[in-house]
Parts: sequence; structure tokens; C-alpha cells
Amino acid sequence: MSRHVLVTGAAGGLGSAIARRFAEAGDRITGVDTRAEPLGAALADIPGAQAIVADLRENDAHRFVERAWETSGPVDVLVNAAGIWPATPLLDLTAAMWDNVMAINTRAPMLATVALARLAVAAGRRPNVVNIASGAAIRARPGAAHYATSKAALEMLTKSCAVELGAHGIRVNAVSPGFVAGSSQEVNPITEEYAAAVSGNALGRIGQPPDVASAVFFLASEQAEWITGAVLRVDGGSSAGNPALPVHWSGATEVQTP
Repeated sequence: MSRHVLVTGAAGGLGSAIARRFAEAGDRITGVDTRAEPLGAALADIPGAQAIVADLRENDAHRFVERAWETSGPVDVLVNAAGIWPATPLLDLTAAMWDNVMAINTRAPMLATVALARLAVAAGRRPNVVNIASGAAIRARPGAAHYATSKAALEMLTKSCAVELGAHGIRVNAVSPGFVAGSSQEVNPITEEYAAAVSGNALGRIGQPPDVASAVFFLASEQAEWITGAVLRVDGGSSAGNPALPVHWSGATEVQTP
């Protein structure tokens, strides 16, 4: 049965890949982004896709959920994929910079999830929510105090929403990508030096947007119907450890026994 899938950040590399993955399964897509032209281009090859231009920093940002529900029917899946990851040295960080990142990366997913839950509970429906977290939630890096904190908060928000909304049959999970090629370079540029430094992982290749999209699709599917409050790390094993580290002792050693 066709579902109505609402994806924020749909003009970006991850958001558009997620929208296409659901569309391939026959689902109806509503994409949300603040950039009208890139959003239209990203949804152009998805038959029947609807576009909503919205600024997620606004206090009434959640209105896009109500608009999507009214325009294209009840929302069955909400994917909070919109996000920004500016690089700001800690000594240069201001309250305005901090608030901007938090508004988009953490507050907007909260407002959207609450708005959807209210509509769903009133209508007796059981939608799924999938948030896009980040490996930065568990690994700080220079210049990313605001971003890493926002994603750590998003992971806890995911768990908190799962606990409170589970009684209504609403599942809330998160996918935590490692470094993924093809993200939105226009809004969130990444240098070649940074990409080279963070691209190492156990599987030996950089992630691609479809890798993340497949994980999102799974968590929103019936195959994951007993999964909620989970954070699925889709990072090629980078969170498991660093395969580039040398053996910590030169030469072979044996375990000494008494």
C-alpha cells in the first residue's frame, strides 16, 4: 500500500536520496526545504511529488506537517533529514550561531514530530519517524561544538519521543551516518583535506547517500515494527574503531600465564 512520506532537507544529497528510495517502492513524496529551485530539481524525477518551501528556523516551522497532511493526505512516514554543519572555532562561537544550528538540527525535528503525533493520535493513525543523526553525536571535532551537541541532543530526542509516543503506536528511530559523499556542498561545504581525514573505516570505502536511504527505508518498514528508540549507525564501521591504527606493541607478544 502506498504511503505518504514527508522528507525535510529534500533538496540535499541525503534528503533527495531518501525521497527517491521511498518513491521507488511506490510511496508518495512530499519534500520540504528552504531552497525552492534546488528542491524542485531534486523532486523533478519523482512522479507526483509535492514540494513545500519552509524555513525550519521559524517558530511555526511545524506548519509544513499540517500543510502536507491537508494537501496530500495523512503522513505515514516523517524523515527529519534537514541539517547544517557549519565549522566555527569555539572561540568564535556566538549565541546566534549556536541557536541557528540548534533550531534546524534539533528544534525543527522536535516540532515536526510533535505536530505529526498530534494529528496522528487525533486520527487514530500510527506513523513512523526517522531522524538523521550523525557520528558527531559521539565524537567531537574542532569547529563543531554546536553541530555535535545538536546531534547528540537529537539522539536523546529520538529516544524520548519513542518512549512517550510508543503508547500510541508511533515508532521513532534515528540513522547515524558516517562520512557520506555527495551531501549538500552548496550549503555545507567540506574541504578535500577534511574528507581525507574522516573517510577511513573498516569497510574501506566512503558512504553514499543510497546507503543511508536504505537504512531509513528499513526503519520505516514493517520489518522494523518492533524497533523504536534505536540509533542505527550506518558508517562503514568507523564508530567501531580505527583500522588505520598500528598494532600498539612492536612485534608479537604472548599472554603471560602464572
